[in-house]
Amino acid sequence: MTDLLYLEDSNVRTFDATVERILEDGRVVLDRTHFYPEGGGQPADTGTLRVDSDGEAFEWPVADVQKRDTVYHVLDLEAGTDSTDGPIADVLEPGTTVTGELDWDRRYAHMRYHTAQHLLSAYLLEAYDAPTTGNQLYADRARLDCAYERFQDDDLATIEAAVNDLIHDGLPVRWYEFERDVAEAELDLERTRIDLLPDSITEIRIVEIGDADDPFDRVACAGTHVQSTADLGTLEITGRETAGSGEERVRFRLLE
Repeated sequence: MTDLLYLEDSNVRTFDATVERILEDGRVVLDRTHFYPEGGGQPADTGTLRVDSDGEAFEWPVADVQKRDTVYHVLDLEAGTDSTDGPIADVLEPGTTVTGELDWDRRYAHMRYHTAQHLLSAYLLEAYDAPTTGNQLYADRARLDCAYERFQDDDLATIEAAVNDLIHDGLPVRWYEFERDVAEAELDLERTRIDLLPDSITEIRIVEIGDADDPFDRVACAGTHVQSTADLGTLEITGRETAGSGEERVRFRLLE
């Protein structure tokens, strides 16, 4: 099973790993990774895998990352090049040491938007009793679905101002792991949403925003985040729409 290094440290951009398996369709399994696999509304990381062998450099774009029984790094083998700029497809094999490099601008954008989504979700639950039912993040925008009949323009202005006040307070963001039975006994299940996780998950990763003794938000999450709301800039709500019966969709973006 691949060691998910991004769960502990979201800020690593380059790392070394060992190839465990490579499939003919270009999927590679590593013993450890900082590439985030698509999930929880957060897109997969992209970047490159590089091998230095006998004085030659081989590099492949990482086009996608998916987590199934383990983490699969989907390489664009036809776009892989060596130092002579020719296509290669037979350098990787089990036991090979590779260097992974993330597309950092893309990753960092996802980190900012994921933290902003948590902050917005927490505020909507507290102020409007509107739990989040879904979300989707991009590198330049995001959307959030919640259980609420309809937001008016005045509501959106109030929400935007309140969330920006929280952002500008520079609240700390932290994450840690809990044994599931301990988390279920000690944490607010309505806010952490542990009940939505499969029973097979016994270690729960919690992400908190705010004071450690009384956090503004505390939720189960395996995504990547910035370390302070001050890193988010300014949130701008760009619109709303009905997402179904009793469901609202709020669209937003982050300004520097």
